[in-house]
Amino acid sequence: MKILIALVMVVIVMVVAASKYKFHPFLSLLLAAIVMGFVGGLNEEEIITSITSGFGKTLGSIGIIIAFGSIIGAYLEKSGSAKTMAHWVLKTIGKSRSILAMNITGFIVSIPVYCDSGFIILSSLNKAISKHTKIPVIVLGVSLAAGLYTAHVFVPPTPGPLAATAALNANLGLVILLGLIVAFPVSLVGYFWAKYVQKHFIDIPDDADKNNTLSNSKTENSSHTIPAFLPILIPIILIALKSLSELPAQPFGEGMVSKLVNFLGNPLMALLIGVFLSFKLKPKVKEATHYHWVTSGLKEAGIIILITGAGGAFGAVLQATAIGDIIGNTFSDFNLGLFLPFLIAAVLKTSQGSSTVSIITTAAIMAPILESFGLNSSLGRALTVLAIGAGSMTVSHLNDSFFWVVAQFSGMDTSTALKTQTISTLFLGVFGIFIIMIIGWIFI
Repeated sequence: MKILIALVMVVIVMVVAASKYKFHPFLSLLLAAIVMGFVGGLNEEEIITSITSGFGKTLGSIGIIIAFGSIIGAYLEKSGSAKTMAHWVLKTIGKSRSILAMNITGFIVSIPVYCDSGFIILSSLNKAISKHTKIPVIVLGVSLAAGLYTAHVFVPPTPGPLAATAALNANLGLVILLGLIVAFPVSLVGYFWAKYVQKHFIDIPDDADKNNTLSNSKTENSSHTIPAFLPILIPIILIALKSLSELPAQPFGEGMVSKLVNFLGNPLMALLIGVFLSFKLKPKVKEATHYHWVTSGLKEAGIIILITGAGGAFGAVLQATAIGDIIGNTFSDFNLGLFLPFLIAAVLKTSQGSSTVSIITTAAIMAPILESFGLNSSLGRALTVLAIGAGSMTVSHLNDSFFWVVAQFSGMDTSTALKTQTISTLFLGVFGIFIIMIIGWIFI
């Protein structure tokens, strides 16, 4: 219990340091990791190893992707293609539905695409729509993140729910069906929260670019629309095909085609293809070189990469302290039905940051005790997977790499991100378990 109290205190100190004293989150996360390492009983070597491995593992999976996403964003912005995309989207759906459109887009994209990658890919579109509608990018970002996050934790083939389905021997088809039924209304909670944030938290700056409107945009030529979208759409399609190829039915077989799809559909390769597609957007003028535009994107990526990596280091130290075992032993004796896997996953998520780790750990804890909780049926196992998913998004904060991706690509400071993105994940998780328990109460 000592380590849980220490964690709460450390998080409070980080929040105060960031919001009141403007202490940089990169340093506060690393200092927090060191403190929690000592409190958790790790020796000096274990702390350093956990920090470096956690930092490296996080950046190994997402660092290059962030860099590629930032380069694509720079090209879309500097070439005017972001304005073209925004014009097309707003002409198609209308300004009044922009926030909802980003929420639904995130939900659809995150079924085949990892939520971090999805947010990075779509962040340029987010910013372009923000400029045209005067809807703050923070509001659009919160709505987009909610759509991405709900599909990520509820709907296979994303790794977390897929692993929990296997660990609990649940029916995959039933998990997918119920996951979609639960995830969509939960995603809409994020949309309504974003609308609330727009009205109560966000002030639109007086110096907003009032001349940047659709009426005088020079990028309305429809011939420019498809090339503008290609650096975003092609990576999404490639990643989706990779997810499809990994299904048990193996629609692409086991030969060369399947290997090619899996290679090109890896987020790193898919985003690299997106980078080269974005090169076609640059006008042929001497003043603008590829070197300068790529450099501009990489400069924006640098701080984001470091902060995201520090969040991964903090999470890795918490995992090394065996905080998951402590939490599991604390709650496993309570007879709470479907609320138990939610509670364990939520505490794990809040403690160590990773939704996937939270899901896998909770599934391992629940597997041997399903029968004693009356959850041994096919429906009970599927609902347990979803209850774990709801807990694994409750809540996303300083030790979660997705929190930092959303915050940095939406231009939020730490305090604003905690008030908007973190609270959003709290509402999403609570509403999710509410729906799941109602289904369980009716049908189990």
